[in-house]
Amino acid sequence: MLICNIIAIILALATVYFEFKRDLMMLQQNSYRNERYSRWLTASQDTTSTMRLVTGAAALASLSTLTIPMITIGLVAIVSIVDIFNLAGKKYKKPLVMTKRATRIFCVMALMAILIIGATVWICLSKDYSLDIVAVTALLIYCFSHVFTMLANWLLKPVEKHINGKYYKDAERILRSMPDLKIIGVTGSYGKTSTKHYLNRILSEKYDVMMTPGSFNTTLGVIRTIREYLKPYNEVFIVEMGAKQIGDIKEICDLVHPEIGIVTAVGEQHLESFKSIENVQRTKFELIDSLPSDGIAIVNDDFPYIANRPVSNVECVRYAVSEKGAANYTAEDITYSPDGTSFTVVTPEGERMDFSTKLVGECNVSNLLAAIIVALKLEVPVEKIRYAIANIEQVEHRLNMKRTAGGVTIIDDAFNSNPTGSKMALDVLKMMNSGRRIIVTPGMIELGERQAELNEVFGKRIAVSADIAIIVGEYNRDAIVAGIESVGSSSLKLHKVDSFNEAQQYLATVLKSGDTVLYENDLPDTFK
Repeated sequence: MLICNIIAIILALATVYFEFKRDLMMLQQNSYRNERYSRWLTASQDTTSTMRLVTGAAALASLSTLTIPMITIGLVAIVSIVDIFNLAGKKYKKPLVMTKRATRIFCVMALMAILIIGATVWICLSKDYSLDIVAVTALLIYCFSHVFTMLANWLLKPVEKHINGKYYKDAERILRSMPDLKIIGVTGSYGKTSTKHYLNRILSEKYDVMMTPGSFNTTLGVIRTIREYLKPYNEVFIVEMGAKQIGDIKEICDLVHPEIGIVTAVGEQHLESFKSIENVQRTKFELIDSLPSDGIAIVNDDFPYIANRPVSNVECVRYAVSEKGAANYTAEDITYSPDGTSFTVVTPEGERMDFSTKLVGECNVSNLLAAIIVALKLEVPVEKIRYAIANIEQVEHRLNMKRTAGGVTIIDDAFNSNPTGSKMALDVLKMMNSGRRIIVTPGMIELGERQAELNEVFGKRIAVSADIAIIVGEYNRDAIVAGIESVGSSSLKLHKVDSFNEAQQYLATVLKSGDTVLYENDLPDTFK
């Protein structure tokens, strides 16, 4: 009987181990912020998931059968094995990265669980109770694992603050040692990562450039870039600045003190945390407000909440692709093809400069325009700018176009879709006329109260831009389908699938040479 008890306890603890790692992964995807993690728990109903409810029921049933040890052991073992297989075998789009911070949180979670299990074992031994109770306790820890996650994160806040403070001061020291470094800040609801890459490629024709890698666009990401990547010989530092709440960009600016600031967009992105587009505007313009008096602000007037925002503290250069009224620099004569885009930049002096690029989409022309303006301000020769633009590689998952060996064109716009970006991607899809136009999408996320409304508009655009629509998952399905069906004249064929794997399986049966497939957004693990 003792061996059976030990086996049941081990199985139950294994369930706790895998669930702790999953909870930590979700906390990490929510930026280690308990309030965001708590919102995700509510929205996803993870605390009342089928697995937790079944496990909780098994635990309660086990407590009622403690007088029959083998039934208790059997219930614990069965439910634990099922949970282990479900958790251990699941694949995630953004798996847990065991950083030092994640390791610290996991260790505190494990320590709290060990203390509870240890106390339960001591009680059982001192009171001569059956060890079945230990296995049941482990199952109950699994059921309330999210509490352990948030509590461990909260307990470690002073530790993380102390550690981050040391890193912050070290980054400040490094920047002080490089007084001639030109620092450029790039922010926006969308387009900032692409603009950063394009700017890096163009400025590299004249300068030694460092940019924040990947999505290192938080204060801690910038600190890490400075400490691990920035070199004494770098001449230009391009800093991508992301934000989930008011004050995030100011915090980065207070560290790096940029002299040039680019705002690529102010739109309906992350409304779940910002609540209103006015708050988005205020946060993005923290970059412009932080510039020194001799700095330069470069802002995109195609967005109303940029165009209507006055800038008086620094020189302000406005650019536009469509809303050209007050813009200093504009892009004209834009021509798309499966091989790329050609366009003309018109300067404030009326000079016209022609460019060609492998990139497609109005959004990419807009992002290139911002980069061109900075390059001109930093005196990069026009011919070098033109050469760099012609050789810029597409940024992965951001309106990236490629051809397969079978003659199918793939438009990969799978990263973080938004209302403006999705419209531009559909505009590109609509122009592809060599075969059928197919979109694969789960819709757009993090749009707060306008989630359903904006996804319905997205559906209407799909109806007039595509021949086949494959809607993935349930999160936005009803809104997108409602939008598609509201366009009565649409001949679009609609398919609903539960996963991207199902979408891929369907595509494998229908794709023909000449078809174009647009992948628009890819829901992270925090959404279904």
